[in-house]
Amino acid sequence: MEGVLEKAAVQRAQAALSHHQMPGQIKVLSDSARTAAEAAAALGIEVGQIASSIVFKLPEDRPLLVITSGRHRVDTHIVAHLLNVEKLGRADADYVKEVSGYSVGGVAPVGWINSPATILLDEALNDYDIVWAAAGHPHAVFPTSFAELLKATGATPARVGD
Repeated sequence: MEGVLEKAAVQRAQAALSHHQMPGQIKVLSDSARTAAEAAAALGIEVGQIASSIVFKLPEDRPLLVITSGRHRVDTHIVAHLLNVEKLGRADADYVKEVSGYSVGGVAPVGWINSPATILLDEALNDYDIVWAAAGHPHAVFPTSFAELLKATGATPARVGD
């Protein structure tokens, strides 16, 4: 996977890690980490340790970032109720790229080109000392913690799935 660390999106993620004083080093995986299961298998860790960045649309096309544990899916009904909206809108790949600057499969929780309107951080990630998040490319990830993600993103901790 030569050249992954030189990709603009990965460099933006690295700059954000440095800016937020997050010490984790970006690791390039030989296997794709597009899904939580793929990332966990490549890292030899529990799927729950994967911090997946999932993008939704709120009313008025405002972005919502849900950083969720790979051990479950985001329950859109729970999240909509929590945010007092009727329902969450689906975000297609173009919208994700437009608001975050990252392509689906490599969306980092930090370093967005347009900060999300709302960020929720899955409380389930706090069950692990180390979690891994995408770093701007499907083959790039970095280690972090619930506390670091909370501080760097300004997210609201929440139960987002079962």
